[in-house]
Amino acid sequence: MLPSRAAVVVAGGGPAGFMAAVAAAEAGRGDVLLLEATPEPLHKVRISGGGRCNVTHACWDPAELVGNYPRGARALRGPFSRFACGDAVAWFDAHGLELVEEADGRLFPRSNRSQSVIETLRRAAAAAGVRLCTGAALQRAEVRSGGGFGLEVRTGAGVRVRLDCAQLVLATGSHPSGRQLAASLGHTLVPPVPSLFTLALEAPALTELAGVVMDPVALELLPGRSQLEHTAGSSERPGSERAGSERFRQRGPVLITHWGLSGPACLRLTAFAARALKEQGYRGLLQVDWSGGRSQADLDQLFGRLRCEQARRQLATARPWPELSRRLWWHLLEEQGLERQLRWADLPARGQQGLITALRASRYPVRGRGPFGEEFVTAGGVNLGEVNLATMESRQQTGLYLVGELLDVDGVTGGFNFQHCWSSGWLAGQGLAAETS
Repeated sequence: MLPSRAAVVVAGGGPAGFMAAVAAAEAGRGDVLLLEATPEPLHKVRISGGGRCNVTHACWDPAELVGNYPRGARALRGPFSRFACGDAVAWFDAHGLELVEEADGRLFPRSNRSQSVIETLRRAAAAAGVRLCTGAALQRAEVRSGGGFGLEVRTGAGVRVRLDCAQLVLATGSHPSGRQLAASLGHTLVPPVPSLFTLALEAPALTELAGVVMDPVALELLPGRSQLEHTAGSSERPGSERAGSERFRQRGPVLITHWGLSGPACLRLTAFAARALKEQGYRGLLQVDWSGGRSQADLDQLFGRLRCEQARRQLATARPWPELSRRLWWHLLEEQGLERQLRWADLPARGQQGLITALRASRYPVRGRGPFGEEFVTAGGVNLGEVNLATMESRQQTGLYLVGELLDVDGVTGGFNFQHCWSSGWLAGQGLAAETS
């Protein structure tokens, strides 16, 4: 049964909503009601990281941390100076959950099970006195003339219930209903677009290599063919992005799939290029450096050495370096019209240059996103300029707080999106408690 009134209502039982509710209650704000529209709260936590839950990342410097957010980086410097990755690790440790760092910096629960994170959050909520109601979806919210909010909530049985609250937290993630609620309460929305997705390529011969992993690989997105000549000679370092130029680069591991490319470097690339790709209809050109960043001079020297030291060996059996996938190397040989049985001593100069170019700058047409709608994050949401990021309180409406993915903030893969949920939720909790102290 829903009450007719609560001091604080948090709409959304995801990571940001739970953190906001718990932080507020632990800071002394009583009578906190947490609403979750589905029967299962924290569903995204459960399925994240293949069921392991990448809670956060071992990135301890807030100035470095903000670089992992394609949208909201500059604005997040202040919030992260108050609650960042180290604070999240300490918070979970204080609530009985130990996080373990992996080689790439990602932090997972020691149990390696997302259920441990869910149990920790639910225990913390119960211990702090937070009331959790599942199957309760906030439908409408209106501002009361004397302060506070009048809410209409639909229960799982389809019954509509009205309740009042003094303070309201919207933690509805990327669900359209949350954006509609924010708009109805006076907020401007940045149009949402998918982020963190794989790329489908027009490259049948390449996709036959599905399952091949290469690291490191440098990716450069060229949204239009007309930009090829302009961008090919740039000396900008890999990993850089230039907003406004529609030019994006990333470097790291990639996975060749049946439809194109995936892996951390591809996901980072699409996160930073999310809006540019949307505007281009998810079409463009992808330039791939398979060489691990080797220069033209490096490869000229390497190939010259191979022609002498491996003169009698066939190209197929003597790859330029051991980490180069054999399947990918054979693919590049076939692309250049070179027989695998050709000896290194007999490799013509034109064939050598073709291979070096293919290793450093293969180009594949982008024909869309990966086919399974696997994007996990949405770019867009409530305009950050309309939120006091020190407390997460709305600048448009007193007593309204906005947290998590509802805001125009999104991070790359690696625990960064969850970190923004923990940070924004914790700050909202402190703000809710301070308003009544």
